[in-house]
Amino acid sequence: MDEQTIPVTVLSGTLGAGKTTTLNHVLSESDDRDLAVLVNDMGEVNVDADLVAESSDISADDEELIELSNGCICCELRGDLLEAIDALTREREFDAIVVESTGVAEPLPVAQTLTLGFDQSDLDPTEFYEETGIEPLENCHLDTTVTVVDAHQFHEAMRSDEILDDDGTKKHLGDLLVEQVEFCDVLLLNKCDLVDESTLAEVEETLATLQPRAEIVRTTHGRVDPETVVETGRFDFEDASRSAGWIRELQQPHESAEEEHGVTSFVFEARRPFHPERFAYLLDEFPENVVRSKGHFWLAGREETALALNVAGRSIRIAPAGSWIAALPPEEREEQFEAYPDLEETWDDEWGDRGTRLVVIGTEMDHESIRDHFELCLLTDEEMDADWTTFEDRFPTFEPLEEADEDETESLEHDGQEEIGLAD
Repeated sequence: MDEQTIPVTVLSGTLGAGKTTTLNHVLSESDDRDLAVLVNDMGEVNVDADLVAESSDISADDEELIELSNGCICCELRGDLLEAIDALTREREFDAIVVESTGVAEPLPVAQTLTLGFDQSDLDPTEFYEETGIEPLENCHLDTTVTVVDAHQFHEAMRSDEILDDDGTKKHLGDLLVEQVEFCDVLLLNKCDLVDESTLAEVEETLATLQPRAEIVRTTHGRVDPETVVETGRFDFEDASRSAGWIRELQQPHESAEEEHGVTSFVFEARRPFHPERFAYLLDEFPENVVRSKGHFWLAGREETALALNVAGRSIRIAPAGSWIAALPPEEREEQFEAYPDLEETWDDEWGDRGTRLVVIGTEMDHESIRDHFELCLLTDEEMDADWTTFEDRFPTFEPLEEADEDETESLEHDGQEEIGLAD
């Protein structure tokens, strides 16, 4: 942590999780700290900012509170976020800054903005930067990312089909919740007074599986020690972006034993393709107790490009995951062999590196049953010899990566994915 700059805490969480209540508690219990607050709200009137002002001594008149309305700081208001940070740090030194993001914001792009500033290729410099040349982040650093989770509504949110509207961008509630959980340093499990101990422990175990590195703190009415969320020094971008539970499982696959509250995981691997119709049907009927699944798969008839599967709650997204090495020109293929010598150990003489590798995380899962369902989606011996182009394929099609727009290939993790409802 840079001792010479102001630490910034980003507070995320879905609508109703208790972010504003938590923020007001932190403000009321931080008499020894001079805090500044930046509040983001999607509406024309920043209701959250009004609640902060009413419930604390902090004031926009004293330049301690900045409101960002009519947009989300994880997308269209990123330039405005940097301007606001500059306004807070240019004229006055605070002990810390707390940014309360809107309920539809994903913390990763917010962290990118507060880490990279205008170095992001898709972020145009705003007017003040063009005129002054001042880098808004030179006086502060991202210190802690916090996600507030509603313990009472967690399971319902994960199983919900609700679609949220982020200024025209559709976001699935369960998917957004997982994104917020998987990218954070501290998880505040709020509204614990509304949940019995057994359910609370199950939610806690699920959160720990989704994000192993985060500190999980139980709270009621947002009451948390400010030391837990302000000036902790916990943020590390590389650690945060590579620490999700599904990444850990893919890197070190193992069949986890049945835990006390039934939260388990496993990795499914196969070296022959899925039948597109049978796999589409499986995704139509994907088990509700799977809270997370992610990885790449081989679909018969798609021999050039691997596809990525991203399941979060009831949200299922598909995206291109890059070209199979076996589909590359010989020179490029040799470069890959030189860069990754272990590749030859798993290389198939006919199909090369093509295959499937998916992690599955859920509660009370029947591993054998789910594995059997995956296995039944693979091509049979007879189908391996058939004409794969005759199989019905309802999966989305994508432009070749080299033909896609630059900003599409910048972030396939979000913009390149398509939400699918294959039965529709």
